[in-house]
Amino acid sequence: MAKKALVVGAGFAGLAAATSLAEKGYKVTVLEKNSQAGGRARSFQAQGFDFDMGPSWYWMPDVFDTYFAKFGKKVSDYYQLERLDPSYRVYFGEKDFVDLPAGVEACAQLFNQIEKGSGDKLRKFMRESAYKYEVGINDLVYKPGRSLMEFADIRIAKGLIQLDLLKSMRSYVHSHFKNPRLRQLMEFPVLFLGATPKNTPALYSLMNYADVDGGTWFPKGGMHKIVEAMVSLAEEKGVEIKLNHEVLELQYSGKSITGLVSSEGDFHADVIIAAGDYNHFEQKILPAHLRQYSPEYWDKRAMAPSSLLFYMGVDKPVEGLLHHTLFFDEDFDQHAEEIYNKPQWPSKPLFYASASSKTDPSLAPVGKENLFLLMPVAPHLNDNDENRERYYDVMMERLERLTGGSVRGDVSYKQSYAHSNFIEDYHAFKGNAYGLANTLKQTAILKPAMKSKKVENLYYTGQLTTPGPGVPPSLISGMVVADEIEKDFK
Repeated sequence: MAKKALVVGAGFAGLAAATSLAEKGYKVTVLEKNSQAGGRARSFQAQGFDFDMGPSWYWMPDVFDTYFAKFGKKVSDYYQLERLDPSYRVYFGEKDFVDLPAGVEACAQLFNQIEKGSGDKLRKFMRESAYKYEVGINDLVYKPGRSLMEFADIRIAKGLIQLDLLKSMRSYVHSHFKNPRLRQLMEFPVLFLGATPKNTPALYSLMNYADVDGGTWFPKGGMHKIVEAMVSLAEEKGVEIKLNHEVLELQYSGKSITGLVSSEGDFHADVIIAAGDYNHFEQKILPAHLRQYSPEYWDKRAMAPSSLLFYMGVDKPVEGLLHHTLFFDEDFDQHAEEIYNKPQWPSKPLFYASASSKTDPSLAPVGKENLFLLMPVAPHLNDNDENRERYYDVMMERLERLTGGSVRGDVSYKQSYAHSNFIEDYHAFKGNAYGLANTLKQTAILKPAMKSKKVENLYYTGQLTTPGPGVPPSLISGMVVADEIEKDFK
């Protein structure tokens, strides 16, 4: 008889774990508290506008290719990708911006225009980053982080110096480029990893490789098309997904969980995979004697940022924006400091705008634009409507001033989302949006464990365990935990 697995949460990690286990012969049921699968990558429609609620950047297409290929499928079986060129726009002042073209060579030419000789430096930087990406993604990220022996591989050992684990992203970037704009462009991809560039290992320059060489893509119809594809594949493999089934408590015998009690009924299984918020499941669902971490341990974890988001329908095309636009006209370091080192609502925030209807007009009514604003902020802040509106005005004033257009008077739909929503919808620890910070002290075996040390049949997956935050890492986390379960339960 096939072993039964229960997966809690239908985000990227949960769906990947469920589908991978089903492929291995398990009978899998996914319990999802919300009315839609996808976790933070849910979507919604309002007044003819189509909004992705969370992830909006499609980087590392090779990870998605690997995932679907594992089941004999291709990405193109489910959705069509378009590479964006330019990849994105960055504003430094009023009508003062840089458009990042697609590909290393095109970017090298742009860099030469900004700083003479920097094109060759970019090529060298990308060669080094390509090595980090190859080792980091293919050798390190697919490790479960259960033992130091996982990292005894000779290629990893030889490559530790080249991986620049003990060098900061700040010093690494500054050793290649002098121009402040180029430095900001190269530091930008690590902004959401959970530390300032000076406290982020230079290993994460692999993100620059993902950005410049791997490219920025967009699935036609929106990012939620990825979720629809994963759900379709999961169900094809026999996975049963139960929506509106919030897990409230569990049943256990000795050191094993025998079942889960949801808002809609009880479920029993041989193995449990917690793919929602790790802290919530461990601290609120598990009884105290089965928890492996204390509240003090969790309080000391460095978290990646939360976000203040606005979803807007605009009754005209918004001028001066690309599909992805970054507003870097204020001090990068000050905003990072107010996220990571001195947590507070930022005094002069950087922010990001996405207008996916510029790439796919079907996402908004004819002649209109869907607009998504995101301001990264520290987790665990006092979130209220007054603060939200204050920062809406800050962002919109700067957006209009820097682009030279008017927008606010044409906004016909507006919805905000921040800390309290992340907590309500996902039980997100401290209202975080991205999970655990990717600091050196929270890498690999130093992250919360993928396998419970106190419960024989309990595993964790997602952005609070290995390998870390982001859509591709969460996808990988789900695949890795399924492999670990297969090994443990042979």
